[in-house]
Amino acid sequence: MEKHQLAHHDVSNLQVLSFMLDNEWFGVEISGIQEVLEFRQVTKVPRTPDYMLGVINLRGKVIPVVDLGKHFDMPAKPPTLDTCIIIIHVDIDGESTPLGIMADEVKEVVDIAIKDISPPPRIGNRINSAFIYGMAKHDDAFLILLKLSRIFSADELSKVAVQVDEVPELATDNAEQG
Repeated sequence: MEKHQLAHHDVSNLQVLSFMLDNEWFGVEISGIQEVLEFRQVTKVPRTPDYMLGVINLRGKVIPVVDLGKHFDMPAKPPTLDTCIIIIHVDIDGESTPLGIMADEVKEVVDIAIKDISPPPRIGNRINSAFIYGMAKHDDAFLILLKLSRIFSADELSKVAVQVDEVPELATDNAEQG
């Protein structure tokens, strides 16, 4: 009986990584996240969309990094000590591809009861409501829950999927940390 209740509890909650962009609190379902990195030097790539910061070398793999705030038409902010890169996986042409998302600050993992998630407002939101899974109140503030699969179109994702040989003089992990 106790196992059944625990299993039921798991599906009634959503675990979300919360982060800040331009003083707004966002959340992404934890199952779509690979890891969170301290901000590091990003190698610029020519002829990419303006929201693409460039690429990083993560354990020998080239990972494109995007500025989600810029994609949402938020004002540009220089990186700070709190700035992080959230590594997620997105589907590009049927293949799971790692993508880094720059966040002003990563806060915490939050458990949200599914019953407490409200649909996004139709007006008064500066972010396209198609990108939003829902909104939830947590610690006296609203958390905007993002649906990563809706944020970037397939065309946009193919523009940021960079081949290793297109990246000039990419620094190694050791050089970036030193």
